[in-house]
Amino acid sequence: MEDLLGLLLSETGLLAIIYLGLSLAYLLVFPALLYWYLQKRWYVASSIERLAMYFLVFLFFPGLLVLSPVLNLRPRRRTQTA
Repeated sequence: MEDLLGLLLSETGLLAIIYLGLSLAYLLVFPALLYWYLQKRWYVASSIERLAMYFLVFLFFPGLLVLSPVLNLRPRRRTQTA
C-alpha cells in the first residue's frame, strides 16, 4: 500500500494523473458542456457568438465524436393543435 501511494505521489505518477485528468476533460467534460450550450443557444445566437460556436466545435471535435453516439439533439416534434 505504501509503495502504491509513493508511486502516485512521485513525479511520474503526478504527471500521469494530470494527463489523465486533462484528457478526460478534453474528451468528455468540455464537449458535454459544449453540446448543452449549443442546444440552448443555436437558434438565438448572434453572428459573433455563432463564430465562437464554430471555433469551439473545431477545437473539441474529437470529444464531440466520442459523445455523438449517445446524444440525440434532433428537434422535438411539433404538437398539432386542431
